[in-house]
Amino acid sequence: MGTHTIDTATVKRLVEARALRGAAIIGQPGGWSVLLKYGMEERPLGIQRADRPRLWRSLDTCVDYLKEELHIGRIDLVDATQHSATASLPGKSRPDAAERMRNAFAAAEHDRWFREQVEIGLKEADDPATKWIPHEEVERQFGQLREELRKRIAQ
Repeated sequence: MGTHTIDTATVKRLVEARALRGAAIIGQPGGWSVLLKYGMEERPLGIQRADRPRLWRSLDTCVDYLKEELHIGRIDLVDATQHSATASLPGKSRPDAAERMRNAFAAAEHDRWFREQVEIGLKEADDPATKWIPHEEVERQFGQLREELRKRIAQ
């Protein structure tokens, strides 16, 4: 991480050591960022693998992240003077999100159905009343069916 932001892991260590002096939520065009005070420093909470401040589109989500993930229970300031909900964040347009969610739901539903079918098959296979057909008999039956289909096609 660079020198301009502070990463989540460092913030967690500062909170555990009770070295964090304060937290402020600052409104930005398109979202909310967090400014953290420790020692004589004030730095924004950064995103992973980049030296840029992290932005949340929702103030509620930002507050929940501070409380639940970072265990920061006290916020000194919420400054909304620069906040603009209508401003768009670069690279955040997600028109394919609905399609991706539909595909994920369909895949999860298929997985559930498939696992259910496998469970039914295993129960049936383990049932002592199940009548088994020898492989040779199945091959003979399908051989006859193939011959009948070939004759029908030839006509």
